[in-house]
This record gives sequence, C-alpha cells and structure tokens, in this order.
Amino acid sequence: MYLPPHFKPKDESHALALMREHPLASLISQDEEGAPYVSHLPMHLQQRDSDMFLQGHCAKANSHWRYLQARPHALVTFMGPQAYLSPKVYPDLARVPTWNYLAVHARVQATVIDHTSDKDALLKALIADHEPAYADQWRGLDGAFQEQMLNGIVAFELRITDLQCKLKLNQHRASSHAALYAMYVQGTPEEQALAGWMVRLGLIAQP
Repeated sequence: MYLPPHFKPKDESHALALMREHPLASLISQDEEGAPYVSHLPMHLQQRDSDMFLQGHCAKANSHWRYLQARPHALVTFMGPQAYLSPKVYPDLARVPTWNYLAVHARVQATVIDHTSDKDALLKALIADHEPAYADQWRGLDGAFQEQMLNGIVAFELRITDLQCKLKLNQHRASSHAALYAMYVQGTPEEQALAGWMVRLGLIAQP
C-alpha cells in the first residue's frame, strides 16, 4: 500500500495491537481465473520465536481454502478505526478534507490444516480470544456434534512474510492536533478510538 514515511510507525507493536484489537480481517487470494477473491474472517495472531502466524478457518463450502492450497501466497488486511477529518481543525483556511484511518497489510504463506485435533486447537485459540467462558461449553458438547462442526470447516495457518502498518492521523500537520483531538474525543466511537491512538502515538499529551 502507499505508505508515506510520516504514517509508517517505527514500532511493530502498533501493528500487532491493531491485529489483535480488530481481528476481523480480509483474506485476499486469486481464484481459478486470476481474479481477486476475498473472505472476511476473524484471525488469531500467534508469535513463535521470530515468526508470526495468523490462524483462521472458513466453511468447507467456501472455495477460498482451495485457492490457498493452489496458490499459497496471499494478502491479509486489517482495518482499525477510521473517520473523516474536517479542514476546520486547521488555524488557516487553505486546507482540504481528508480521511484518517489505521490499517495493517500482511503478506502470508498459507498452509491448510486437515487434522481434527489441530482444527480443534485452532478453534480453542479463537474462543480464548473472544469468549473464554465458551470453552467449557464447547468441550461439553456431544462428540458427534463436535466432529460434525469440525468437518464443516477448513482451517489454515498463514505465516507472515511481510508486514506493513499505516497509521494515518495527520502526524505531519502538528497545528491541527489539538483541535483534531478535541473533535474526535467528543465524537463517534470510531472518532474516540482515533483520539485514543493520538495519545498512544504521542501526538497529544496524556489527558
């Protein structure tokens, strides 16, 4: 993606935080005709030594897993909070509107997971991310029902080979920061989230 230096964070932890806080990703591959094919799926981020992996699954009826098998190189994108930026945050009038947003792009190498126990472990990782209390309910379900559910999905692991993070928060326009923060902190949940990121990035002092 287009990534000017002032929107590129030096700290990789910001990208990891975005992937964990906004786990619904767009998995982008090529179909049999070479056209883009996109599935929107929650991902579990896992770090092992110096490598990072994304784990997820799709319905067996979704052809995406076949495309991953045939063409393992894929792209996963995550979108964080985003909102309009009004030119009224500037002290002068010679300005134009824009849009602020936080995004992560991960190039990945895919491996399809077939073994039932591995799929079960992946599901438990996703459960732990979003509703740990459900783990006991899942374990207590009838074995035949669990097997039916596991047979209805195809799991995969995506090794991250390249990671890009874009934090577009008007970093290069310092004169706008105070007014922008004041507007966002009183705004919609998305705008309030961006106000929080302005603090996290040191654009605004901790209130």
